[in-house]
This record gives sequence, structure tokens and C-alpha cells, in this order.
Amino acid sequence: MDLYKEIIINILSKEKAEISFPNINIDINKIVSDKCYYALKSIKDILEDTSLDDKECFMKIEKIICVYEEIGMGVSFRHDF
Repeated sequence: MDLYKEIIINILSKEKAEISFPNINIDINKIVSDKCYYALKSIKDILEDTSLDDKECFMKIEKIICVYEEIGMGVSFRHDF
């Protein structure tokens, strides 16, 4: 599924749904943009973490996968351990 759609579905799935939304006033693009910025910032922080050496690369990848999970995104078969 398209990443954009996955983000929207995850965000909306946590909201109380009603049959109609006659006066809905949300900026989906801003919500997705904010989530993407958060994820990219978190990933950058992880990759720049000098407390881990190259031998601990697996842990950096694990932290990146956790960032995806924090924003409600899965990495499907990559995190099944």
C-alpha cells in the first residue's frame, strides 16, 4: 500500500468515526507532513548517534524500525523477531 495512504489510515483509525462529516476541518497534508518530519528527524538522530559504533549497526536499524512503529507504520516482515 502507498505510504501516504498507510499514514492516513493509521491516523484516522484512531479517531472516533461518524457517519457524516459535514463540517470537518482537518488538513490531512499537514498531518502527514508533520508525521514524516518527525520520522525523518528521529531516523537522522539515530544514525548520528555516536554512542554506537559500526559493530552495533543492527541496533541502529532496530531503532529505525521502532520509529516506524511509533507512528503506526509497520515494516511487515522486517520486524518479526
